[in-house]
Amino acid sequence: MVSKEELINLLNNDLKLEYSGAIQYIQHAAVMTGAMYGDVIKEIKIHATEEIGHAVILADQIAFLGGVPTVDVGKIQTAKGNEEMLQQDLDGELDAVERYKARVRQAEELQEYALAQQLRNILAMEQEHAMDLQQALGK
Repeated sequence: MVSKEELINLLNNDLKLEYSGAIQYIQHAAVMTGAMYGDVIKEIKIHATEEIGHAVILADQIAFLGGVPTVDVGKIQTAKGNEEMLQQDLDGELDAVERYKARVRQAEELQEYALAQQLRNILAMEQEHAMDLQQALGK
């Protein structure tokens, strides 16, 4: 079982990755080319705004738990090809799904049920993002 302090640190890492995910989506949407990617670009822009929403939720929850939300940003991946960009985005979403599954369990172990519910909501959206990207990649 993680301590409250450890959970705050883990949530801050998640927050850092939400920031970088939003930036990465914005950059990828801006440089992606080809008429056949028009709908994908629109969806990626939606994902970017949803990642910012996740960051707001995480920051609020971290502060509620007595922590200080980070302003650090995680690694941002870039690529020249559309499919490589989409794969980078998918890899990030699949990582997020696994992290948030763990985070829900950790929050429940600490009896932080409101946090666990917020994390479930984020998890559901990350799973939806992964499905969108898998579909865009033909997987």
